[in-house]
Amino acid sequence: MSIQLTNITMTHTMQQKLTTEFIGTFFLSLTICTAAVYGSAGEYAPFGIAATLMVMIYAGGHISGAHYNPAVTVSIYLRGACEKDEVLPYIASQVIAAVSAAIVVENLLRPNEVVLGFELGTDAIVAELLFTFALAYVILNVATTESTSGNGYFGAAIALVVLAGAITVGSISLASFNPAVTSALIVSGKLTLADSWMHFVPQFVGAVLATYVYKSTQ
Repeated sequence: MSIQLTNITMTHTMQQKLTTEFIGTFFLSLTICTAAVYGSAGEYAPFGIAATLMVMIYAGGHISGAHYNPAVTVSIYLRGACEKDEVLPYIASQVIAAVSAAIVVENLLRPNEVVLGFELGTDAIVAELLFTFALAYVILNVATTESTSGNGYFGAAIALVVLAGAITVGSISLASFNPAVTSALIVSGKLTLADSWMHFVPQFVGAVLATYVYKSTQ
């Protein structure tokens, strides 16, 4: 009986985590697609995106860790702060949430509007690698380190990295830094599938590099 109760508890806990990851990634992607892809916020889009990410991190950090980003999930797993059996479910939840958000925006919030495509150059690879590295590096230091455990600024610090990145390289790479968000950009038509490797590859590479740099400095 105790084993059954433990399994039920574990299943319920995982459901809570995956639901939290879905909600956070959904609203992050919804904001990006509405404010940036369709341009509803104009030059203020980076601030709207950062604000959404920050509040969702504070809302879900105590439940799932508030990754909202497959590259971050991989980084945190390599750091040893995420269980192996959580990695693929987290990533699946994040990608499904991002794609769902893009579909909602396209069909319900901004129907009958055309999204202009964005052609990436090789400089986008550098931009995505550097700022995904910065994002993962900051997350590891402010949200997974014992010496900073319980701090109240982790959500703001993480969101500010995204804000800085969006302002700095948004015109170069679309400032995704997140494979789930990139999936939403593909579904929305902002980014072509053929160009998507210039997001996916540097995002995961940047996150992995951040983990090993983090480990070397601890």
